[in-house]
Amino acid sequence: MDSGTNFNLSDVFGTVAEAIPDQTFLVWRGRRLSYAEVNRRVDGLANYLTSVGLGCHTERAGLAGHESGQDHLGIYLRNGNEYLESMIGAFRSRVAPFNVSYRYVEDELLYLLTDSGAQALVYPAEFAPRVAAILDRLPRLRVLIQVADHSGHPLLPGAVDYETILATLAPAEGLPTPSGDDLYVLYTGGTTGMPKGVLWRQHDIFLSSMGGRPWGSDQPLASHAELAEKARASAGAVSMMMIPPFMHGAAQWAAFNAVTMGGRVVIPDDVERMRPAEVLRLAAEEKVLSMPVVGDAIARPLLDEIEAGDYDLSSLFTITNGGAPLSPTVRERLLTALPHLMLLDAVGASESGAQMSTATTAGAEVQPATFTPQHDTAVVSAELDRVLAPGEGQGWLARRDLIPLGYLGDEAKTAKTFPTIDGVRWSVPGDRANVLSDGRIQLLGRDSVTINSGGEKIFVEEVERAIAAHPSVYDVVVVGRPSERWGSEVIAVVQFADGADATDDELVEVCRTAIARYKIPKAFVRVPKVVRSPAGKADYRWAKEIATSSA
Repeated sequence: MDSGTNFNLSDVFGTVAEAIPDQTFLVWRGRRLSYAEVNRRVDGLANYLTSVGLGCHTERAGLAGHESGQDHLGIYLRNGNEYLESMIGAFRSRVAPFNVSYRYVEDELLYLLTDSGAQALVYPAEFAPRVAAILDRLPRLRVLIQVADHSGHPLLPGAVDYETILATLAPAEGLPTPSGDDLYVLYTGGTTGMPKGVLWRQHDIFLSSMGGRPWGSDQPLASHAELAEKARASAGAVSMMMIPPFMHGAAQWAAFNAVTMGGRVVIPDDVERMRPAEVLRLAAEEKVLSMPVVGDAIARPLLDEIEAGDYDLSSLFTITNGGAPLSPTVRERLLTALPHLMLLDAVGASESGAQMSTATTAGAEVQPATFTPQHDTAVVSAELDRVLAPGEGQGWLARRDLIPLGYLGDEAKTAKTFPTIDGVRWSVPGDRANVLSDGRIQLLGRDSVTINSGGEKIFVEEVERAIAAHPSVYDVVVVGRPSERWGSEVIAVVQFADGADATDDELVEVCRTAIARYKIPKAFVRVPKVVRSPAGKADYRWAKEIATSSA
């Protein structure tokens, strides 16, 4: 169900800022920025981008789904107020911002900035040497905005200081008028292949995943007036501890959900590494209501500190998990340590937005990886020719209606991921799923990391859950490696908790209680630390290299 208003993300923030100007929007490193202050800073950035000639040059109606008619700004930043300001300022000037992983080294950075056709880049001084090393190979990149930091690196030649440009006056002709057709660009993580830029209309991503359709409702916001009233009614009630990096879509979506409720975003002081004690101290001080995590990689260190320390987390109402599963052990420990808590597991993708969720409280029975879908989410057949009815079993997880336009510059991949079935366009990013008889959906896993062993499909997330149930296992990633007998064999790359260990036989035994024999790993490779993205997502390419080299 759509909305009568064509929303754009600049006006969404501006509407809330006008409704509750003095309400705190963002807390970071002892600084409290109100909605009005951030809105003024956003104006300055938009004025600058417009003054240097960046914006929209071809309206959406004249473009195919894989094409962009706007200039592109790469946001190559860690978490901080500058990240959200850069996003919203770009939207306000009709420039399309996109996420750049701060883990990228020179070749990866070069690929992304080339693929995106970036004309502008905002980056911290610490990354200036990396940017300088590739500038001569990026002829389209002409606007460099550098954020001062602890590194002390001077401005690159031709670059401008971020804080200085926020004083830029409005152009004589004024700022352009943003449109709900303007792009929201989200690059995929590239953990299983090269990153791709997913193109959304801002209106669609807002209603899909960024607060335009309130949680638990099928009815979208109908107008800016309704948005303003909603923000005024709940101003200050919602506070969110932002641990996952803004360079991943889920964190951006969470921040805008907070905006629509007039809430505040709290960022840990240290954005280079997670310090659980500091995070929890800040959560207690700010009386944080919600805390997003990404699987065990973020939840387990926090949980260890909760159990060892003494923090008043009575205000914490939800921990929202997405992007990676929580192991049964961590889930049980969290609900034991914080019995008043609700665990909300959410499923979504860059190409689909939010799709389904499930809520768990202490004492409730949990069925692993089983979710209640939204009205626009379903399972379609393996052949992509029909929608499966409840109880029909396995196919592809899919979503219709509010979905992306396509992949930037890739017409063929756009057609493959967004097929039309019975006259309806669907997003099918590649997750296998079962539709159960009661209409709920069991998520099996991403097809690109599924292992085909001896003719059987094995979904790695199911095997990872089984192994993670062993109390000595701190983290685990499961991959396939070549096998003469099986074609591909299941290998588990395991990190144990400090001071803990388990034999292969003990790990096999815990697997036997949850998965069939053919799914049990043929080998367990022990590593000091499992490599994951800053958001906690598994790095399957790294794990495959480890598994293959240990053969």
